[in-house]
Amino acid sequence: MERLTQPEEDALRVLWSLPNGGFVKDVLDGLPAPRPPYTTLASTLRNLERKGYVRSEKLGNSYRFVPLVSADDYQRRSLGTLVKQHFQNSYKELVSFFAQEDKISAEDLQEIIKLIESKKNR
Repeated sequence: MERLTQPEEDALRVLWSLPNGGFVKDVLDGLPAPRPPYTTLASTLRNLERKGYVRSEKLGNSYRFVPLVSADDYQRRSLGTLVKQHFQNSYKELVSFFAQEDKISAEDLQEIIKLIESKKNR
């Protein structure tokens, strides 16, 4: 799937929070200030549809937009792309980077190790 711009990602996050998708106005109301103009957001949602992240349903004179990709799936894909492009497709390299940058503590790493070991024992 195509990479998203920040406005597209912001709009998609709002859609994920709406139980049955939403109209442009619903998404606009869910965005933090400063909000884009209505027409700009409508174009953003159409771009998300073109990229395969949402589908639209015509209801009267309006369109309701419904996510086709879950937040979890998007997160997995985004992280996978990041690791592939910047860390030689190695999650170990990613964790090493955070450790070297003091973004993760030894305690955090111990918790991660326990989590991995508990999954192995299942």
